[in-house]
Order: sequence, then C-alpha cells, then structure tokens
Amino acid sequence: MGGSGSRLSKELLAEYQDLTFLTKQEILLSVHVVLAPHLVDNEQQARSGNEHTGKPIAENTDSSSLSTRAHRRFCELLPQEQRSVEQSLLAQVPFEQILSLPELKANPFKERICRVFSTSPTRDSLSFEDFLDLLSVFSDTATPDIKSHYAFRIFDFDDDGTLNREDLSRLVNCLTGEGEDTRLSASEMKQLIDNILEESDIDRDGTINLSEFQHVISRSPDFASSFKIVL
Repeated sequence: MGGSGSRLSKELLAEYQDLTFLTKQEILLSVHVVLAPHLVDNEQQARSGNEHTGKPIAENTDSSSLSTRAHRRFCELLPQEQRSVEQSLLAQVPFEQILSLPELKANPFKERICRVFSTSPTRDSLSFEDFLDLLSVFSDTATPDIKSHYAFRIFDFDDDGTLNREDLSRLVNCLTGEGEDTRLSASEMKQLIDNILEESDIDRDGTINLSEFQHVISRSPDFASSFKIVL
C-alpha cells in the first residue's frame, strides 16, 4: 500500500476485522478507498501488484477493480491536508460528498443509509469507521439477520423503532418515485399499506416491529444478495 504513512497498524487492522464482517483483504481495499490518495495517480502500482500478495490487485478479489475506481473518486472527497492515515481516521466527510458517489447516488434510500451509519453528533457526515461499518453491513459476508436489522433501521424514517403507516408510505414513495407518472394515489397507497400490514403485522398493533420485519424478510431468499453496495 505504499509507505508506512498509508498503512493501518496490525492492531488496528485486527480491531476493524473483529468489529466488522469484512475480511482482512476487504479492509485493506477499504483503506485504499479512504486512506491512500497517493495511489490515485499511481497506475503502475495497481498494475504491478501489492506488497501483501505479490499479485496484481485485479487478481486479489473480484471487487478489486471496483475498489480501485471507488478509491480514485472517494479520495477526492478529502482535502489534501487530511489524507494521511492519522488525519483520515479523524476526518468527517459531509453527506453531500458521500452521496456524490455513483454507487449511492442512484439508491433511493441514500440519505437514510448515511444517517443510519453516521455517528457524528449532528448525523450529517461519515467518518472512516462509519464508512467501514457501512461496507461491512452491505458486504456479502454480513449475515441475513444483520442485513435485515439495518434494513429495518433504514426504513424506520422517524427512528421510533417501528414501521408505521407513514414509514411505509415513505418507503413506497422511495421505491416508486414521487413523480406524477409513478406516485401512487391515496387510495392505492392505503390499499397497499393495508396489504403489507395484513401480511406482516402479526400482533395487529398497526405497526411492524423488528421481529415481524425479520420474519417477513426470512421468506425472501433474494434479500441478502440484493442488500449490498459494491464499491
């Protein structure tokens, strides 16, 4: 990964591996995205390989070429003076810049995704650890229970711990779009939400709680594979 200034210590790498569902290689690729801006223009290193395996980066993982492209874009979000390892680990990147990444730009829940994973007091930016958590949950190695837990949090727009009619209405609008050609009428929305609650609201309290949501998701075999973001 270049000079020692761009490396994570073994202790920090082990800590990130313990706290996330990412493998060591995936963490190192994430570090490429956030912490190694000096590689942006270093095409030769990308072609010739890296010091960890001696193989070209493209041969290390299926997602490596995507990670390299994401690295080029994401590094531009950090000011030059914050691109050392020490400064990058402390940096907060505003949502507006995170949302400019094409992998998130087209996601209808992009603002909610950033808000759920943000640990800043104002919940309007992401740190490196926030970004790593996001990648971990949306990776193939996260369990279906973890993915469904975070999906529930993302869909819980008012953060009250349940999916009520307003949450479900906003969820549907995110999926269908709010243009006149795609937005459901009031009667169509009511019917759809009635159907969702009839199917999912096991205790009949008018809302969907986490266990009810996970019960529904457990019957959707494609959920885990579709709930991912590849950088």
